[in-house]
Formats: sequence, C-alpha cells, structure tokens
Amino acid sequence: MPMNPRACLAVGLLVAAVASLPAQSPDVQRLVFPAPAPDGMRYAISVPAGYDASDPRPLVLALHPGGGRTPYYGEGFLRQIAEPALRSWDAIFVAPDAPTGRWANATAEDAVMALIDSVIADYAIDEDRILVTGFSLGGRGTWFLATRHADRFTGAIPIAGSPADDDLDGLGSMPIHIIHSRDDEVVAFGPAREAGDALQARDHPVWFTELRGIGHFAMGGYVDPLRAAGVWMLDQWEGQR
Repeated sequence: MPMNPRACLAVGLLVAAVASLPAQSPDVQRLVFPAPAPDGMRYAISVPAGYDASDPRPLVLALHPGGGRTPYYGEGFLRQIAEPALRSWDAIFVAPDAPTGRWANATAEDAVMALIDSVIADYAIDEDRILVTGFSLGGRGTWFLATRHADRFTGAIPIAGSPADDDLDGLGSMPIHIIHSRDDEVVAFGPAREAGDALQARDHPVWFTELRGIGHFAMGGYVDPLRAAGVWMLDQWEGQR
C-alpha cells in the first residue's frame, strides 16, 4: 500500500533522528546477528550502566514501527520511545531491524527468537522478566510473537498494533497491557479493544490504556503511557513471584 504524506513525514522524522545519533554511543552497540542468512539481522543493544553479571536484569525486546528504513532503524525506537519509558527498569534492551520488512512472519520470528536466546546466553537475564513491546508494525509483531512464545516472553505491551488473527489462547497466563488511541487514523482501534475485552472476559491479566487526542504519528505521546504500562507490568511480575 502506498504511504500517505503524513506517514512519509513521520518516517522522515524518525529516520532523521536516527541519522543524527552517534554511530556508536557508549551505552548502545550496533551489531549484526548471523540470521537470517545470507546478510544477517542488524540490531542495537543497550546495556545499563553498572551492569553486573551477578545481578540478572530484565530484557526488553523493542520492535520498531514501519516505514522507509535505514540501517539500525530499530535503534531510533529504542532511544526515542522504549528506553526513555522503561529506563527505571535498568533492563537490557534489544532492538533488531525487521529482516523481511515485517515482524509477523516465520523468517522474522525465527531470527528474533534466536537473537533472544543469544542475548540470554551472553548476559545475566532474569527470565521471569522478559518483555516484548512495539509500536504500529512493531505492535503487530508484539501480538504475533507473544501469542506464539509464551514459553519465552513473560509480558507484552503492544502499542497501536493489531492482533489480526492471532490466537489469544497462545498467551497462556502472560500479562498483557494494550495501548491504543481512539484517534489512531492508521491502525483501527476496534480490533485491539475487542481483544482486550475478550481477554478480560477470561480473567486474563490484561489492562487496556485507551488514549484520546493522540494520532498514530504523534509517537512522543506514547512514552508516558508506556511508562505507566511498565509500572503495571512490574506489579504483575511481582505478584507472580
């Protein structure tokens, strides 16, 4: 589908922000994971200051939105939205570039899950606190991965993303916090609301943050809601211990 002018503007702003970032800042590394072949998958990883292998940290998988993408496009979403919102977690953040231009397919799924396993092998990760979150295209990917990997993720926060035909039973008992705006002019509000209602009817651990007056491309307006969703998620995890 051709991108409308507003989408082009939003993508341009995100690309410009990424381009203005230092190529290799002290807290974020740009790496390439050797899957899928032949070119691998670029990803950014942020490790908190004072990281100590004797102190396992939460892991956050941050899935970028769509649009025209430059290399390490996921780093922009990590720096602008995910890390500022969840900074208090002292988590390790991983933000790959979608290897196929989409998150919701088998190629991307296999590569991302292999990357997650690699990070868990290389760092001290609290495997009871592994979150997947993403915006728009990444919100769709959040639903997709969460419903297929409740054995790995312990929480999900889809933002402005559609659950499409994902099987909600696949979430198991995973807490999920849905963030969506009624004024989203790109991704319809209804399917996310319906999924939230269906989960609530099953007494699933779910919370729905309904935003108003925030359009799809006002990405800065989603930082505070994601921060609040993070507080809710920590409460859910604490209650499960």
